[in-house]
Amino acid sequence: MMSSSSSLFSQHSRRWRENRYVYPVISRRSRGLSIGVNLSPAKQCNFRCVYCSVDRTVPGPGGAVDLRVLGTELDELLGQLESGALWADGPLAQTPPELRRLNDVAFSGDGEPTASKEFAGAATVAAEVLGRHPAEAKLVVITNATLLHRPEVAHALDLLAPHRLEVWAKLDAGTEEHYQRIDRSGTPLHTVLANLLQAGRARDLVIQSMFVRLHGEPPPPAEIEAWLARLADLRAGGCRITRVQVYTSARRTAEPFVQPLEEEPIEAIAARVRGLGLEAETFHSAR
Repeated sequence: MMSSSSSLFSQHSRRWRENRYVYPVISRRSRGLSIGVNLSPAKQCNFRCVYCSVDRTVPGPGGAVDLRVLGTELDELLGQLESGALWADGPLAQTPPELRRLNDVAFSGDGEPTASKEFAGAATVAAEVLGRHPAEAKLVVITNATLLHRPEVAHALDLLAPHRLEVWAKLDAGTEEHYQRIDRSGTPLHTVLANLLQAGRARDLVIQSMFVRLHGEPPPPAEIEAWLARLADLRAGGCRITRVQVYTSARRTAEPFVQPLEEEPIEAIAARVRGLGLEAETFHSAR
């Protein structure tokens, strides 16, 4: 993406005016406007990624997600997009014309969206609201894949399938050691891999993989080989991987020892993915 958009890509605040759940983002991976839906305002997550951009030192509001409020916020934001008011002031006023397109409504936010008790209800509300607006947009679920095995999560994804659903599922590592170094989760890597395989046999998946420097060091070559082997195993097992997002950090990270990986190694990793017969797209640091 063009360098003039770098500051826009680095702004992923979950706060938009007085909204509680819905916020606009100019996203490098969506190549335009992504409307985020935050089902984790309390900032609870079962990953503690070293590269996370959520400030968990400041607690968020608790309580259940109010689906009525969520639906109203999404409806109003889509209306502002259609009227042009969304681009009138604030940081979005600097958005270049080619990025002023709605790509998706994405369940992401300050924690794992599928962990929310309101995930299925919120997804249904989002699909209904989108149906009332002329803008064509995908519904995207951005997930760390730890809970894809739950029947209620799979059922919710089945309900969303007719609404141009894309599931973006995380796979940052090929070994348990590196997985714990990067994602720091109580759910072991083998569970994530099993969930990816099961979910990917039922529906198309986009694999999203973050690569960074830790304490100045890039991912070890053996780790890249192991990660590629996991991708190959998933594909051989029937996982329908439509593309792999190979990217690096673009915003302030949870840990100060994390730095973005340079363009050349990111492109080299993507080339190895393509060598497996998979589509790969790259996203470099906006810093």
